[in-house]
Amino acid sequence: MARPVSRVSKVLMTGPLAPFAPVYGLELKRRGYTPLTSVNQLRQVARLSCWVGANGWMAGELTGERVDEFLASQRAGGHHRAAWSRPGLLCLLEVLRSLGVLAAETPPRADSPTDVLLASFERYLLTERGLAAGTVRGYVRHARRFVDGLSPSGRLARCAAGDVTGAVLRESTAVSVSAAQFFVAGLRSFLRYCFIEGMVEVDLSRAALSLTGRRRSSLPRGISKADARALLDCCDRRSALGRRDYAVIIVLLRLGLRARETAGLRLDDIDWRAGELVVRGKGAREDRLPLPVDVGEAIAVYLKRGRPSSDRREVFLQARAPFRPIAPGTVSSTVRRACRRAGVAEVGSHRLRHTAACEMVQAHVPLVQIGQVLRHQSLQSTAIYARVDLEQLRLLAAPWPSGEQR
Repeated sequence: MARPVSRVSKVLMTGPLAPFAPVYGLELKRRGYTPLTSVNQLRQVARLSCWVGANGWMAGELTGERVDEFLASQRAGGHHRAAWSRPGLLCLLEVLRSLGVLAAETPPRADSPTDVLLASFERYLLTERGLAAGTVRGYVRHARRFVDGLSPSGRLARCAAGDVTGAVLRESTAVSVSAAQFFVAGLRSFLRYCFIEGMVEVDLSRAALSLTGRRRSSLPRGISKADARALLDCCDRRSALGRRDYAVIIVLLRLGLRARETAGLRLDDIDWRAGELVVRGKGAREDRLPLPVDVGEAIAVYLKRGRPSSDRREVFLQARAPFRPIAPGTVSSTVRRACRRAGVAEVGSHRLRHTAACEMVQAHVPLVQIGQVLRHQSLQSTAIYARVDLEQLRLLAAPWPSGEQR
């Protein structure tokens, strides 16, 4: 018996948005929405079109704020439906912009002096320092908090060491140690930038003293080979999602990639003939790593039989429409979901990076080569794995003195 198929032609639409329904339906199909989901999206737009017309607006007057207002009014009126989808309505706005019905979005203007300063600081971090986008956002946020905390009479030009230490003290009493350390790092970078640009007469970055907290010094921990095999075996490689999960996990285990590096992996980064992989890591750094056979086979199977049809160049895509690239958080949730299926202790994606490093230590791979695989900028970051080889450390330990000591 054939499955019933929903037909988009069944959706009756009136109002200002009705002329754009065919183009919107084609865009939904291009983004990979199923026929049934497309019907639900079009019904939502039909209701929006009636709401827009009832308010006396034209299609060109639709904005993101009015979309939010529409959704709020529907919920307030008791229309609680699972089909309400803000992303689907934002897709409609993109269609209207592509047709010239709506003007292209313009970035918000930086009117205040603080906004201008922070925008310049952001460009400096991205272009001159080459920091990751997430780090830049954090540094800019911390710099804004520091500038907003200065007294109006002093502002930045009259900033002194006392203002810096006072900001660090306030932050340290309000957040955790790690968050305060991140604040200090961003503040130092901002103060150095202000000194370079001549906004302050003295480099005040050293006034932001380092913060330390009591931290238990533990050995880097990976997972056992049995648990690693269980994570791979629990992936249902008969399904598209299972093939993606398997490829993601084996990339983490064998190459030690970070979650953001895995999510950002692109088709152009894989050299199938040379058997190499380009990894784009922190600070716009690019490293070329050998592509193990089992990793290459897992990725190839996913590309052939699991990856949705899309013009995106990222390797790993969402399993449901719209087929956008997965986020770093999806990489971590993939590992945790596999842990629950396999019945092993739940860990994050970074533990699999530790696993790859610990296995190399156990295979007596030199630390320099381990640092190259993990793409550490400093050998000090790799040195922590030297403590994993307990047998070698025992050879360095001095013998316990004989006899009693009183």
